[in-house]
Amino acid sequence: MRVAVVGAGIVGLAVARQLYLQRPDWDVVVVDKEPDVARHQTGHNSGVIHAGIYYPPGSLKARLCRRGVRLLEDFCDEQGVPYAKLGKLVVALDDRESVRLRDIHERALANGISDVTMLGPAGMRDIEPNVAGVGALHSPSTAVVDFVAVARALADDLRRRGGTVRLSSEVTAMRETASGVVLETTSGDLRADRVIVCAGLQSSRMAALAGDDEDPRIVPFRGEYYRLTERSSGLVRGLVYPVPDPRYPFLGIHLTRRINGSVDVGPNAVLAFALQGYSRTDASLRDLAEVLGWSGFRRMARRHWRTGAREMLGSLSRRYFLAQARRYLPELARRDLVAAPAGVRAQALRRDGSLVDDFRITTRQRVTLVRNAPSPAATSSLAIAEHICHEALAASAS
Repeated sequence: MRVAVVGAGIVGLAVARQLYLQRPDWDVVVVDKEPDVARHQTGHNSGVIHAGIYYPPGSLKARLCRRGVRLLEDFCDEQGVPYAKLGKLVVALDDRESVRLRDIHERALANGISDVTMLGPAGMRDIEPNVAGVGALHSPSTAVVDFVAVARALADDLRRRGGTVRLSSEVTAMRETASGVVLETTSGDLRADRVIVCAGLQSSRMAALAGDDEDPRIVPFRGEYYRLTERSSGLVRGLVYPVPDPRYPFLGIHLTRRINGSVDVGPNAVLAFALQGYSRTDASLRDLAEVLGWSGFRRMARRHWRTGAREMLGSLSRRYFLAQARRYLPELARRDLVAAPAGVRAQALRRDGSLVDDFRITTRQRVTLVRNAPSPAATSSLAIAEHICHEALAASAS
């Protein structure tokens, strides 16, 4: 039995490794168009191992996040990948946010996260002395890690078990035959009995090659960051997050201490003009035409244009970006911020303009497609792999 996994990000590598754990007699090949693993979302995220406090109880996202945390920490311990439980404060700035914060607390408890506590201003400042707010939810088990290091450890473990990671191999076509699936790639054809697609930003294109429905479609949003200077990085001990506003699709600017000790401020969320548009000058006419031609994007833009305008203002004005961060860290000054690398988020949009918030995994004959894997996908990657492989093994037995 040969299984081809398209995508050498953390989810694809976790799936391939999990297949070998369950069926060491199978031949598993990972293919990716890039020359190295973890080149896109895995290598451009904030490095947070999310505890799972936000997610609706019982949702796939909540269940896989909680399972994923345990699996990921065990894997890091086994492979010697360092991580640190720095803790997170979700900070309420006013009484209205305090009400939403209590709802998040209830969700966290329902998700089995028993170590979260509600704090008043004094308790909040015991943990983060420089942070302003009327109260906070403290999640002490929220951790940080280098997900690129995790992905490389997964790839190394996969190779040790006999798997193959075939890089610089872009999938250009997908053909079903009587006996399996043929992937046409830039490094030659690859024949497989089953295909599992974990292609992140390229998910919609891979779904089209497989003949799957175009709804939902991936729309790329660039998240731009600043980084605190070394002199000012001591202002934040761990992670400081805003209370999510359910009216808007994105979380907003927050402060995140990374595993290397630096502190990122951001991100905003602006439309990227290319699927891999990490800078303002990166543009692809093909990518942009597909986004603008998608009715779901146009509907979302009409619904959330005010939010989009604010996010664009933060992109163009460091002063505005700073003002948003200073709501939580008043001592910040313009000189404390330096530009940092951006990331691009693969956001799945339905035709009606709504955002797909949960994980979306579909199967079409011999091809399984991860159509949407939003945050906390990196945290949940090993649990997502279990979920997908369970279905793949069941399908192979039928």
